[in-house]
Amino acid sequence: VQLQASGGGLVQAGGSLRLSCAASGLTVRGYHMAWFRQAPGKEREFVAGIARSMSMTYYADNVKARFTISRDNAKNAAYLQMNSLTPDDTAVYYCAASRTASYSGYHGSTDAYVLWGQGTLVTVSS
Repeated sequence: VQLQASGGGLVQAGGSLRLSCAASGLTVRGYHMAWFRQAPGKEREFVAGIARSMSMTYYADNVKARFTISRDNAKNAAYLQMNSLTPDDTAVYYCAASRTASYSGYHGSTDAYVLWGQGTLVTVSS
């Protein structure tokens, strides 16, 4: 059972990247999916989440209107479209899966997630 994050890389400020999270050994349909990131010397922080029903999405304030989370249950994957990137977005990005019944209240907490991908590095140059 694993999540495989990919799509990171080096991009100039103002550019875009699309991260992918491919699941194996589990069916994402039954999970809430999210992206977190961790910059050097900082704690892991919530970026975006999408409920398993796909009816609700959640974003950190500093990525709203720039990032879009989505999921494709048929492809057993989740995605993060990142636009208008800034150097402050530089971090290792992790995808994660949750089955909590209270996702609306706990989507931002790392404790809500039972499975994590290995991370993909996003570097934004100025």
